[in-house]
Amino acid sequence: MKAKGKSKKDENPVAAVNTKGDKLDRKFYEAEMNRLQTELVKLQAWVRHKGLRVVVLFEGRDAAGKGGVIKRIAERVSPRVFRTVALPAPSDREKTQLYIQRYVKFMPAAGEVVLFDRSWYNRLLVEHVMGFCTDDEYERFKRNCAGFEQSLVEDGIILVKYWLEVGNDEQKRRFHRRIEDPIRQWKLSPMDLESRRRWYDYSRARDAMFAATDTRTAPWVIVPSDDKRRARLNCIRHLLDVVPYAEVHQEPVDLPPRDKQNAYDDLKSLKGRRQVPAYY
Repeated sequence: MKAKGKSKKDENPVAAVNTKGDKLDRKFYEAEMNRLQTELVKLQAWVRHKGLRVVVLFEGRDAAGKGGVIKRIAERVSPRVFRTVALPAPSDREKTQLYIQRYVKFMPAAGEVVLFDRSWYNRLLVEHVMGFCTDDEYERFKRNCAGFEQSLVEDGIILVKYWLEVGNDEQKRRFHRRIEDPIRQWKLSPMDLESRRRWYDYSRARDAMFAATDTRTAPWVIVPSDDKRRARLNCIRHLLDVVPYAEVHQEPVDLPPRDKQNAYDDLKSLKGRRQVPAYY
């Protein structure tokens, strides 16, 4: 059910010269990203106008590109509408709570979109593979997860789940780049290196997760992410397709003139105040 007709995101005059398998031209990528981000601004207005609640999950192996996709989604919209949630390891107190409790408090209110950079699926992936939860905790959550998501959808939340799939060779290349580039070294953690060693354990955990939670109510959508540019464009385009929206009419805005009744030299009053040194 689509609430809109053809829009600028459907206009793609350069696409014909970018066939799959070719390197995506940077100018095309930037133009298309700008076009899709413009549509995200329209989506934002619709979400606020209709009081929608949207939850978008991003999961995938380390270095799959989750952060890059989220950054491009959130780049041109309001952080008060599009909220990004990337939780650290649970505190000692949180470990004693219901597992799902730390995530529920970040659920959206009316007019909000929440982007989870990793989510409650940590239990079925990282915690399970690394032994941070017991087998009983893992099996119990795997049984109950689909029911939890069903309750979210039945309450009116639009739930979208993305799995970014990076290949073995591409993950290896990205890890080496992090090791060699001082600007990227902060992205590399001992957990990343251990996850690399346990590649097939993660694959089995992914497959079991899909088997238990890829439901008609809350399906998983796989985003091939070896090509970062294509992954970002394809993911944003899909998000715009699955969240129905229409353009909200905006009243024309006139910039009011300054009230000169109490005018004074407000620049002169700044003289003698500290300023940042003019390095450039």
